[in-house]
Parts: sequence; structure tokens; C-alpha cells
Amino acid sequence: RVLDAYFTRSFYKHILGRKVDYRDMEAIDPSYYKSLEWILENDITGLLEETFSIEVDDFGQHRVVDLIPNGHEVNVTEENKAEYVRLVTLQRLYLAIKDQIKSFLTGFHDLIPRDLIQIFNEQELELLISGMPDIDVDDWRNNTEYHGGFNSGSAQIQWFWRAVRSFDQEERAKLLQFVTGTSKVPLEGFAHLQGNQGVQKFQIHKDFGSPTRLPTAHTCFNQLDLPLCESFEVLRANLLLAISECSTGFGFM
Repeated sequence: RVLDAYFTRSFYKHILGRKVDYRDMEAIDPSYYKSLEWILENDITGLLEETFSIEVDDFGQHRVVDLIPNGHEVNVTEENKAEYVRLVTLQRLYLAIKDQIKSFLTGFHDLIPRDLIQIFNEQELELLISGMPDIDVDDWRNNTEYHGGFNSGSAQIQWFWRAVRSFDQEERAKLLQFVTGTSKVPLEGFAHLQGNQGVQKFQIHKDFGSPTRLPTAHTCFNQLDLPLCESFEVLRANLLLAISECSTGFGFM
């Protein structure tokens, strides 16, 4: 039997015993994720006044947690910022809830031994636990928004839906996972698809980069960035590659 239970992608990683990284933060706290991304992509010399510590709220009690010994005395610099991002991600996505994770996994592995699920990735584990969704492509298409110059008549949009119709149910579920972070379809249909701020319809944005880029996504906004592929065959192949080989939401260049 399957369960009507959907977890965050980072939690499926915990079940599998795999490391989380800062990109997993996007589905939980989009603004914090963007802050971490900005730190990594920009020279922060003279711009950032952070230390290797964070403030946490334990049921109304505020306290400072050091990410390294005496972290509150160690400034984040251009040279050590990558380690800061790694540690703050680990703190928020694992260490802050490690006791709850341990309790869950104790019960989970009583039912399913750890070694039996190691052949799966986090996407496949979600489908294994929760089952294959019944995806209505017409409902999906009727509740999709287009941005950046795309419209329902754009060649790439026509090719996208042609590709989706050619996919089997597993491939459609993986595409939905790739863009939204979960394979779950709301009982009321795609009109009630949820994002981080409530109802957020599926979106396709034009990617003005190289037409050979793979599609990428922002799961907190249910947003797919679709490059201007030059043919249906290229679009379909790149879409399948992205949803099969890439981590959720992040295609390769």
C-alpha cells in the first residue's frame, strides 16, 4: 500500500542517509535560500556582517548557536563563505531537527531496512512511498501561466505540451516533482496547486540563455524556466534529461 504522505525533498534525503545542500533550502525558505545563493555568487568583502553563528527560536526562547567552536567570534569572509553556507544549511535542515529525524527513522527502518532503499534517489523514494499520481494533462495545461514573452501559441510551449502528452505517467510525475518539489496533485486539481505563499499555479518562464541549456526550475514558485529550443526533438530530449538526471529544480548548463 502507498501513503498519502508527502515530505520535503531534504527529508527524503535524510531517509536515504544523503547529504543536504543549500539548494534544498529553496522549498522551505525561499528568501533565505536566495540570501545564501547571493553570498555564494558575489564577492562579500566589506558587505557582510555575519559570524559563524545563527540565532534560533526554541518555543519563544531565543538563543545563539555556534556553527563552529566560538563561531560567534569568527567573521564570514570571502574565503570561508562556502563553509559558512554548508554549515548553516546543515544546522537548519538537519541538526535543528536531528532528534525528530532519528525517531522517525528508527520506526521507518523497523519496517523497511535501510539497505533495501539505497538503490533509490529521493525522487524515486517519494513515488515508492506515496504512489504514482493520476495526472490530468488537460487540467494541468488549463491551469498554467506563461511569462517572459511566452504564450499558449509559442512554438516551445506547443512542443512542451506535446512532450508531456508523450510521456508515461512516471515521466509526468518526475516532471511535476522537478518543478514543484512533489509529485502530489491537489484533490481539487491543478487550479489549487500550492506554492510557498499559498495557491500558486504552474508557471513556464522563457529562459533567454543558450538554447542548448537544460530546463531549470524554482520549486517554491512552481516555475519552469524553458530555453528557446530549436526543435521539438531537442526540447523533449532536454526535458527528459533534466528530470531524470538533475537534482530537483536545477538543470545543468
